[in-house]
Amino acid sequence: MKVVSIITVNFNQPLVTELLIKSIHEKCRYPALEILVIDNGSRVNPVPDWILQYPEIQFIRSDKNLGFAGGNNLGIRQATGDYLFLVNNDTEFTENLVEWMVEEMEQKPNIGLLSPRINYFDQPTMIQYAGYTPMNYYTARNACIGQFEEDKGQYDHVSGPTAYAHGAAMMIRRAALEKAGPMAENYFLYYEELDWAERIRRAGYDVHVHLKPLIYHKESVSVGKQTALKEYFMNRNRILFIRRNTSTGTFLIFLFYFLFLVAPRNLISYVVGGHSEFIPVFLRAVTWHISHDTESEDLGYTLP
Repeated sequence: MKVVSIITVNFNQPLVTELLIKSIHEKCRYPALEILVIDNGSRVNPVPDWILQYPEIQFIRSDKNLGFAGGNNLGIRQATGDYLFLVNNDTEFTENLVEWMVEEMEQKPNIGLLSPRINYFDQPTMIQYAGYTPMNYYTARNACIGQFEEDKGQYDHVSGPTAYAHGAAMMIRRAALEKAGPMAENYFLYYEELDWAERIRRAGYDVHVHLKPLIYHKESVSVGKQTALKEYFMNRNRILFIRRNTSTGTFLIFLFYFLFLVAPRNLISYVVGGHSEFIPVFLRAVTWHISHDTESEDLGYTLP
């Protein structure tokens, strides 16, 4: 039987992480399982208490926040599974989630990365994710399939290729991981799982959804609060993703679109919305690309 490594990252949310662990214990009956929990530089280190509370789980502590990719990569490096199932700590498992995903991976060896159906935890009959449409590389825009639809079972039997996996729940085949490598840590936050999917495809594997299995995600249905950190990395990484994954010609077309349509729109929205403090943050996100290459580990942002 193939071993599955469940990997999740905690950052200042110990109770949320404990609820995930509880759901895994209650819902997951897959016998060949290891669980790795990474604490990503939380202000209060929960690992000593967790070791006593959950002796069957492997805990890894980072003294600083390494971001989404960096935190998960700590777990990836320690995991021993044939399949690695990366899940957000604010998710909750359902029955047969792991079993059905492993079955799909076993039946289709071309799959490198696989995501299940994701519904909102607070509104369990509302879909968050049933796949992604392909990226328009000239605008860096795509769409999430099924989002905000009422779940009437319309996707229960859907399985097959999708443009991108969802970072809240994605299973990678070890062979694909060994060829494509781990996630790029210089994204820190946002777009890293999209970049990973691109590299996994270039390594010769497919990215699929299998929507019979379901996981719940506690992300709010409403748009999250704007923060300087979010504005910086969303804009910097949107450009970084296109730089890393398209030709020079395509990037130049995207850059024209971004500078002459997206930038003015964003700057006006900051002023109108009373967030003029985001203007220098946005400008720093854009100008980072003048002095940094696509592999630079300098985030250009001082983390709180």
